[in-house]
Amino acid sequence: MARQNQSMLEGPLFPSVVRYTVPIILTSLLQLLFNAADLVVVGRFCGSVSVAAVGSTGSLTNLMVNFFIGLSVGAGVCVAHGLGSREDTVVRNTVHTALLTALLSGLFLTVAGVSLSKAFLRIMGTPDNVLPLSAVYMRIYFGGITFSMVYNFCAAILRAAGDTQSPLLYLTIAGVVNVILNVFFVTVLHMNVAGVALATTISQGISAVLVTRTLMKRTDACRLELNQLRFHPAQLSKMLRIGVPAGIQSSLFSISNVLIQSSINSFGDVFMSGSAASANIEGFVYVSINAFQQTVVNFVGQNAGAQQHRRIFKTLWICLGCVTVVGLVLGFTVWFFGRQLLSIYITDSPQAIAYGLQRLAFICLPYFLCGLMDVSTGALRGLGASVVPMVISILGVCAFRVFWIYTVFQVYHTPQCLFFSYAVSWIITFLCQMAAFFLVCRKFPKDENPAA
Repeated sequence: MARQNQSMLEGPLFPSVVRYTVPIILTSLLQLLFNAADLVVVGRFCGSVSVAAVGSTGSLTNLMVNFFIGLSVGAGVCVAHGLGSREDTVVRNTVHTALLTALLSGLFLTVAGVSLSKAFLRIMGTPDNVLPLSAVYMRIYFGGITFSMVYNFCAAILRAAGDTQSPLLYLTIAGVVNVILNVFFVTVLHMNVAGVALATTISQGISAVLVTRTLMKRTDACRLELNQLRFHPAQLSKMLRIGVPAGIQSSLFSISNVLIQSSINSFGDVFMSGSAASANIEGFVYVSINAFQQTVVNFVGQNAGAQQHRRIFKTLWICLGCVTVVGLVLGFTVWFFGRQLLSIYITDSPQAIAYGLQRLAFICLPYFLCGLMDVSTGALRGLGASVVPMVISILGVCAFRVFWIYTVFQVYHTPQCLFFSYAVSWIITFLCQMAAFFLVCRKFPKDENPAA
């Protein structure tokens, strides 16, 4: 097991960053593909109403789940700090506190999701012909949400320890099982969206068992012993201090995206179709550049724990350079082949494809700016500062876009004006996050602080 761990504290940084990040990118891409399989199966065998039922739950489930996923970020940073400072007791306590937090978070989400799904769907204005199927899907999904919580917390611990290969392997196994069960439950047992939700729950259970088993078989401080599960106040406090702001930020992003979507809706259904297809394609670019945020969080976290300050700065510059190159290459590639890619989603409307290309030009081409913003945010979180990047991101992204919609967009009511707000918000937030990073680093010794 030790040979799977990527060293973050010694050796050349650039190849280490690349080896660490590639499995995260592959894991995220596989997750997107397997999630798309749910819609493909119900679309081919159950019809458009079932597709709408599954698709309409995405923003709501993300809004409820993202906050708790933020707590897993806090767990990962705490483990990284403990490993870097070689405080085995801190690491062990964090691991057992994190898993218990995952279990209780899952229990809370199950109760809230199962009991309130239908009410939330009504508040969102879900059509009456879609509502019953959407409610069934959400209740089954949240019935097994604890598996997802356990996987995310344990995967965060493994990545903090330098193991990005195991989460990739386990997600691949779970994803293949998910696709097979999707087809079986829907085509053989005719379970419609309930079958898709049940397949998702079972596959998440498999990934949770595998990742938990890996932690239990480790021989280092990250070893999990179920009989040692308990809350350790110091580690819980630090995990919440880092994780809660990250969770709040993710949840507020989801709310702001609802407002953006309402502005997109004002241009009509054809534009909505093109924008939705483009957004789906953009997702593959986003997860690729967002992987560098996960990398910088853990590399900076371990080196902060070890007080290797020069490696912190080098890690930041390397990740900023990598995310710029990857973002530019992927963004240009997707835009260049945009018409062909959009044609996979849209077969009956050249105008919708044209609208989709318009969005790709304004959002996908400069997507590397989003990567720069994410990396700078991740670097701050790796240092243990989470409230500051949360506030900057909320003001620079969420609040700015809301301000833009109610001011500039009202004067220039065009898609170009709406989409231009993305790039502007990314630049503003990135610059502010970098300024905050160097302010936080002022506590470093002067000979190791380039800002001194």
